[in-house]
Amino acid sequence: MQTPVFTQPSPTTRHHSAGGSVLLASLVLPGLAALACVAPLTAAAETAPDKTTVALKYGHYTDSQPGWERVTARSPQLYVQAPIAGDWSLEASAVMDAVSGATPRWHTQNAAFSGASRMDDVRRAGDVKVTRYFARAAVSASLANSNENDYASHAAGLEARWSTEDNNRTWSAGLGLSNDRIDASKTGGSGSGGQKSTREYQLGLTQVLTTDDLVQFNLTRSLGRGYYSDPYKSFDQRPDLRDAWIALARWNHYLAPFDAALRSSYRYYNDSFGVLSHTLGLDWVQSAGAWTVTPGLRYYSQSAAHFYLDPILNAQGQYDQIAVITRAVNQRGRNQSTDQRLAAFGAVTLSVKLAYAFNPDTSVDVKLETYRQSASLQLGGEGSPGLDPFRANFVQLGLTHRF
Repeated sequence: MQTPVFTQPSPTTRHHSAGGSVLLASLVLPGLAALACVAPLTAAAETAPDKTTVALKYGHYTDSQPGWERVTARSPQLYVQAPIAGDWSLEASAVMDAVSGATPRWHTQNAAFSGASRMDDVRRAGDVKVTRYFARAAVSASLANSNENDYASHAAGLEARWSTEDNNRTWSAGLGLSNDRIDASKTGGSGSGGQKSTREYQLGLTQVLTTDDLVQFNLTRSLGRGYYSDPYKSFDQRPDLRDAWIALARWNHYLAPFDAALRSSYRYYNDSFGVLSHTLGLDWVQSAGAWTVTPGLRYYSQSAAHFYLDPILNAQGQYDQIAVITRAVNQRGRNQSTDQRLAAFGAVTLSVKLAYAFNPDTSVDVKLETYRQSASLQLGGEGSPGLDPFRANFVQLGLTHRF
């Protein structure tokens, strides 16, 4: 069976980031299931690349809450993939995130108590992956490192892929390990911080169904131990264990009358904090000569962690700071957090990507994303009360060349 045309990776899809703030080249690291949501879904024989690929990206990110222009981030990125000795390839990427702004407000009408403060930081991250190709298989090993003023992360991964003789089915298995350390004493946090380690195990299947249909299923088990509390938030204490199940399903369908592809995905996440989330994604990939236009829609919904504390409101519906502090003091020693990232909410992301290929080896692209998050968008409910709505915008420019 012939591999569907729409699944072939183009120079512009070999390198893709989620918001410009993830390690770009290596998927077999803790967080690999989340990254797989944005990785190209392809079905092809396991062969080493015949050309070197260089991709430059620049991302600009801003977010805000009502009356609160919060964070700006700028992210130049570099990705290189090169063949080595026929049956090997080397991939490497580097990114530098320059972040400035303020920490988020916890809840609506809570600017004074939120501890919102100015922050300026630079994160430098990079990874490298080496792959050995066989007749119908490939084995990869990767290393990654990320450092900022108060946070350091080191990770390693192994992945194996093997295909059937007709290349219509590919199995994969991966192992990811990471060790992270936060030292809040460097930046004035209420606690000193600590370390955490994560192990991830992943199994995957990619199947060509027809000349127009390709599906993929991934299952990941994540086991985390160590320090998960936020040292920058008062009375924030979280469990020292976070285990999760992550399932990902994707389907690409080629529509011949339009010379277009519909890419869909669903991601399920459930962890021991009590957070349960669903992510639905749709992309329409439309070719028009040298141009490719990809509008996209993504919906996300999560439940609250079982130790998340809703705000306490007074009779006028205003945030009652004294009552919140009293409750936190009375629960000292027990797990508790008012971090809005652990609340129940929903979010919608709209995106569009425009790419132009000067020739088969050189292309440019621009991607725009806008993100809206609020409690009212949660699936099947109203979400956690009192959450301050959150908005973000992201722009990315890219240049890719093969030689």
